[in-house]
Amino acid sequence: MIFKKLMKLCLLLPLVMVASSVSAKSIKIATISPDGTLWMEEMRAGAKEIKEKTQGRVDFKFYPGGVMGSDENVLRKIHIGQLQGGAVTTGSLTGVYADIDIYSLPYIFSSFEQVDYVRSKMDQFLIDELEKNGLVAFGFGEGGFSYMMSDSSVYKVEDVRKQKVWVPGGNKVGEAVFSSAEVSPVTLPVSDVLTGLQTGLVNTIITSPIGAIALQWHTRVKYVIDVPLTYITAMLVVDKEVFSKLTKEDQDIVREVMTASFKRIDAANRRDNFAAQEALKQQGIEYVSLPKESLNDWYAIGDKAIKKLQEDNSYSQASYKKIMEHVNAAKAKH
Repeated sequence: MIFKKLMKLCLLLPLVMVASSVSAKSIKIATISPDGTLWMEEMRAGAKEIKEKTQGRVDFKFYPGGVMGSDENVLRKIHIGQLQGGAVTTGSLTGVYADIDIYSLPYIFSSFEQVDYVRSKMDQFLIDELEKNGLVAFGFGEGGFSYMMSDSSVYKVEDVRKQKVWVPGGNKVGEAVFSSAEVSPVTLPVSDVLTGLQTGLVNTIITSPIGAIALQWHTRVKYVIDVPLTYITAMLVVDKEVFSKLTKEDQDIVREVMTASFKRIDAANRRDNFAAQEALKQQGIEYVSLPKESLNDWYAIGDKAIKKLQEDNSYSQASYKKIMEHVNAAKAKH
């Protein structure tokens, strides 16, 4: 009798093992984006759809508003298994795959038409390469163009050298641009920039229109240099090792749903940045057009910064060649 019971248990064991292999998988995601923002609303909606379509086997849990620290802290916590993913700027991912932030090279884009053309050619390539290096992504979320903003009118490179320019710590592109311009920037975490502007520690920043408004930095600037400096992007990434433990069916569901979510985020952010530009103008902030001579000086500084980044192995020559081929094709097309 006991033997028959043991035999039944042995027969049930594979079923138990199969059941445990498809049990709910909790994927903890952290981001500095506050709750209530478009990013969070779209990611939460995507997570809800995924949970329903996988019948609860995949459950995303979010930690918004920077409660898990900066993007760099989030990536460290992914590495040690405390988190399984994060919604972070692509600049923070260069330690995983250097070329993932190649869109942010200075002054390579001058219009959104160029951006759209180049991204149609390169997005999937960069996402695939990032996955080969250990992180699964579901698309780029546009942050828009960054611009130099100041409480002083800065028409020439010499004018900028007299300002207290903020650069986020670890931002290789910003550091390369301003060192090439012989400007000594002030390094502060994002959380301290508003205080720095209020106290006069800094008076010149680099950010997107939507970023300036969201972080209230626009209240401390009077001028925007109307030349796109860099193109900002962010991504939702999940540790590949964790993702690979999902069934193929569930992986496909997550990819489909989150990719759709990021397409909506991407499009909405484009609209929001246009609206933010108009809002800045309505606040009395002046958009400054640079004279051709000054513009050429900044473009030369951008070229010098790109060479510095290349020497520091901040991106591969192959990816730079690829993106510039597409940029030139876009310029010819538009």
